[in-house]
Formats: sequence, C-alpha cells, structure tokens
Amino acid sequence: MTIDGLNDQDIRQLLTGLKRVALVGASNKPNRPSFGVMGFLLSQGIDVVPVNPVLAGQEVHGKTIRASLAEVGPVDMVDIFRRSEEAGATVDEAIAAGAKSVWMQLGVVDEAAAARAREAGLVAVMDRCPAIEWPRLGLPSR
Repeated sequence: MTIDGLNDQDIRQLLTGLKRVALVGASNKPNRPSFGVMGFLLSQGIDVVPVNPVLAGQEVHGKTIRASLAEVGPVDMVDIFRRSEEAGATVDEAIAAGAKSVWMQLGVVDEAAAARAREAGLVAVMDRCPAIEWPRLGLPSR
C-alpha cells in the first residue's frame, strides 16, 4: 500500500484528467526539480501556472509566476514543491481556492493536511512525482 492510499488507477485517472495545474514552489533555476516537472507537464499539453511569492512577476517556461494561489483561479491540481512542514498551509489554500486535487511531491508528507483535503472532497497525493508516475504508468504523451 502506498503512503497516500492511492492505487495506479487512481493516479492514472488524476493525471489523464489534468487540464490546468498550479505549481507552488516554482523555480526559474533549471537545476531545480520544480523547473523540470513544470516543463514535463507543459510538454503534456497541461496549462501550468507557476506560484512563488519571491519570484512573482518573473517568468519560467514562458509563464508568469504568481504570488499566491488566490491569483491563479480554478485548477484541477495544486502541485506542491514545499517542505512537509509547509505543505499544510498550501493544502488549505488549495481547498479554499476550489482545487480538485493536491499533489505533494517526493519526500513531502503531511497526513493531517491530506486528511483535510480528502474531507473537503479533493484527491490527495503524497510522496510522488507526476513526471515519474506518468511514464511508470505508460501514459501516452498528449
């Protein structure tokens, strides 16, 4: 059993339904994981909105970085590149913003935040990376 309780079919359904993603903790540094994952999601035809208050107004992959989730509008998923102890606040913002799911990246685990997300009707993924799960599941490029 996975830490988030989701099976391959759950992850497959989530990933194949994505149209718009907010990526919290976005970086404009090519060596950062968030930079690579954002590029991967964009290559799959997914509209990705980068979020980072420190870099707000700058661009990454041709997209303007927003200061907060409140500026992003409706999204299918909030992809969280934050430390575990900071993820809960982002999950709460995602719930308030009406996101359909939250995805905590590799090494990011917050059981209480995941429970709050599920209670609010969101799918909550923890300790995974969509750029790893996509090819692992054999999902086609879009």
